[in-house]
Amino acid sequence: MLFSDEENTLLMAEDAWLLKGYLLGNGQELLAALEQVIQQSPFRHMLTPGGYSMSASMTNCGSWGWVSDLNGYRYQMDDPITQSPWPKMPAIFFELAQQAANSVGFEHFSPDACLVNRYGVGAKLSLHQDKDETDFSQPIVSFSLGLPAMFEFGGLTRDAPKKVFLLEHGDVVVWGGKSRLNYHGIRSIKAGSHPVLGECRINLTFRRSQ
Repeated sequence: MLFSDEENTLLMAEDAWLLKGYLLGNGQELLAALEQVIQQSPFRHMLTPGGYSMSASMTNCGSWGWVSDLNGYRYQMDDPITQSPWPKMPAIFFELAQQAANSVGFEHFSPDACLVNRYGVGAKLSLHQDKDETDFSQPIVSFSLGLPAMFEFGGLTRDAPKKVFLLEHGDVVVWGGKSRLNYHGIRSIKAGSHPVLGECRINLTFRRSQ
C-alpha cells in the first residue's frame, strides 16, 4: 500500500522530500527480496581509504556496486568477496524506488545500483556527500527498514546548518536537483528491537552510478 495522504510528504529542503510510511504494505516482499540478495553477496564491513572499518555492514545489488577499501571509493561490477557480479536488483526494489522518485517530480529515475547498509545498535554514518556517481541529474532514493534513525541533512558544505529528521520503518527519502550534493549522515542507532528485523536498521539507497 502506497501513501495517498499529502500530509505524509515532508519537504526537507529544496528538491528533497521525506515520504512517511511510503513502503508500508510492501515490507514482506521487500524483505524476501533482500534475503535473496544477501544470500548471494553477504554483508561485510568495508574499510575506508584510511584503514578504518565502517560501523555499518553493507552489500550491493544491481549492475554496479559501491565499494570502499584502501584504494578509495568507487563503483565496480563485481563483488570483491565473491568475485562474481553483484546480485540483480529485485524488481520490487526498482519499481518502488522509481515510483517514489516520480511522486516528487523526478521522472524517469533509473537506478543501476542499490547500496544495502545494515546498522546494528551504535552504528552510524558520518556526514558525507554522495559524489562518486557520474550523473548528478538523477536523484538519490533511500528506503528505511527496522529500527528508527536520526537523519542529518545539511547543505553543500560540511559546516552548513543541518536539520534532523526521524526515519522510521517504511519511510523513504528522495533528494536531487539543488540538494543532490547536500551533506547528510545517520546518528548512532539507539538500542531497541524491531518486531521483524530485531536489533538493526536496514537502509537501501538507490543511485544512478554511471
